Amino acid sequence: MVRLAETVKGYVVGEDRERDTSIIDEDRWVREFTPVEGIVEGHLAHLLPCERVVVLRCRPDLLLVRLRSRGYREEKCRENAEAEALDVCLIETLERHDPGQVLELDATELPPERVSDIIEDFLSGRIPPSHGRIDWSEFLMEAV
Repeated sequence: MVRLAETVKGYVVGEDRERDTSIIDEDRWVREFTPVEGIVEGHLAHLLPCERVVVLRCRPDLLLVRLRSRGYREEKCRENAEAEALDVCLIETLERHDPGQVLELDATELPPERVSDIIEDFLSGRIPPSHGRIDWSEFLMEAV
C-alpha cells in the first residue's frame, strides 16, 4: 500500500494556514505519479488513474467527533464534515472514473478488518461496484 502523504511532499507549493493544510500542485502530482501495483490510500488518491476506486465514507457527526479528538481546529473539522455530507470526494471520483469502477462504502461503524475484507472482495470482483446510496444531507440542516 502506498500512502498518499508519502508521495506528495515534493509537490507542496504552499501552506493554507486558515484551513490548516498544505497546498499541493495536484495536476503535476497526478502527471508525475508513478503507477503502482496495489493500493494508493489518501484524500487525493481518487485523482489518480486506476482500475478501481473505493471511497470510504464516515457519518458527518462522528467524523466531527473523530477530528476534534485529533486536535484539529473547529473550522477544519466543520469543513471536513460538511464536505462529507455533500459527497465531495464521491462526486470528484465519479467525475474522473467510470461509475463501474467505484465502490462507495459507509465505514462509520465497521471495524478495520471488515473494511479491508470488503475492499479485497471489490478489488477481486466478488462484489459489484455501488455508489449513491448514502445520503447525509440531513446533517447539513443540523449544522445550519
